[in-house]
Amino acid sequence: MQPPQSHKPGGQHAPQQDFDDSDWSKDTDPPVRPLTREEAQALVAKHPSLSVWQILAWQTVVAVLVALVWGVLAQSPASAVSALYGGAVVVIPNALMARGVFGRGAGRSVGALLVWELLKLGLSGAMLALSPVLLRPIDWAAMLVTLVVCLKVIGVILLMGRGRAKKSV
Repeated sequence: MQPPQSHKPGGQHAPQQDFDDSDWSKDTDPPVRPLTREEAQALVAKHPSLSVWQILAWQTVVAVLVALVWGVLAQSPASAVSALYGGAVVVIPNALMARGVFGRGAGRSVGALLVWELLKLGLSGAMLALSPVLLRPIDWAAMLVTLVVCLKVIGVILLMGRGRAKKSV
């Protein structure tokens, strides 16, 4: 049996070394050193973190704004209420999960995260399934567009934060 081959640029193959045969003295990466307290504080100050509650607040603001715009453009209170409900389908389950995962006495385990994520998905699905019962008349476009826009708020906030971090470098 032949040893596995590794690919080199240009389509050439070179025999791959076993782990035990590797030479660590030829490692070109510099050693990793721990940060001092001052370096860590400077790094945190340079890249401030965003709390989950701030993201929920932004999602709520966006939901209300989209609902107002949709209601004005459609000239229909039903459209505004449907859009608001679409935002609620995102914000309420996210708030429930945030409270369960980050609240007082919350267990910091993968299992707890999975349970809260399943509860969040179940509540979102139940709210969507109940929307025709709760909203009469319902404007599906307004509700679903607002739902998607609210879901995208997290990505937009993260991209904006990444852009700010690049400008400060």
